[in-house]
Amino acid sequence: MNVRNCRKCGRIFNYAVGPIICPRCKDDQEAKFQEVKKYVQENHGADITEVAEACEVETGQIRQWIREERLQFADDSPIRLPCEGCGSMIQAGRFCSKCKTEMLNGFKHAVAPAKAKEPEKQKKSDRDKMRFLQN
Repeated sequence: MNVRNCRKCGRIFNYAVGPIICPRCKDDQEAKFQEVKKYVQENHGADITEVAEACEVETGQIRQWIREERLQFADDSPIRLPCEGCGSMIQAGRFCSKCKTEMLNGFKHAVAPAKAKEPEKQKKSDRDKMRFLQN
């Protein structure tokens, strides 16, 4: 059993996986998320600070939900975050489509040479077999 203190309220709780917050704070956070989601759906033109003030949520928490792709915005929304790869402005996630493609290609190239270096199986001829001497 893994017992930890909640990072938000300090209560002791049984920790399993995920963020280190107690179930009560997790429920409160989920309720705040639903409130923010509803506010964003009703107010398409709101920016992050306006949403944070209206819903009484930290802007950092809203950014985290955007990075996790939990919050989705309309195309005309002013809310954008910088791509962690190139810095271009994106609506959700951590990386733009260009950086995602580059990373995917990098992973493919990293795996491909390992496959190419595998030794080829040599064909066995009759001469390579084991022989027995007969007395």
